Amino acid sequence: MAEVTFPLPDLGEGLISAKVLEWLVAEGEFVERNAPLVEVETTKAAVEIPSPQSGKILRLHVGEDEELAVGEPLVTFAVADDKAGIVGTVPEEKKPARRVRLTPPED
Repeated sequence: MAEVTFPLPDLGEGLISAKVLEWLVAEGEFVERNAPLVEVETTKAAVEIPSPQSGKILRLHVGEDEELAVGEPLVTFAVADDKAGIVGTVPEEKKPARRVRLTPPED
């Protein structure tokens, strides 16, 4: 098993920090990739951040009603060694299933 720490992502538009409103997971729970992880509030809106990967929650670095800056640790996961650092998968290239005609048919 490997430990992977997920930092607070850049939520856009020059925002530099966010306040944790509510954790939607708890330490020791297993979470699937893209499942709701935490709800944070910025100066512009409340945003729900999904989990970047599947794994067991080892540590929540910030408590509810606490603020943290972009890039600071948010949560640490325990993941299988072969999945460490992988957020998504690269799709395999496949040959087209059918041919596409680029010129119109002649009448």
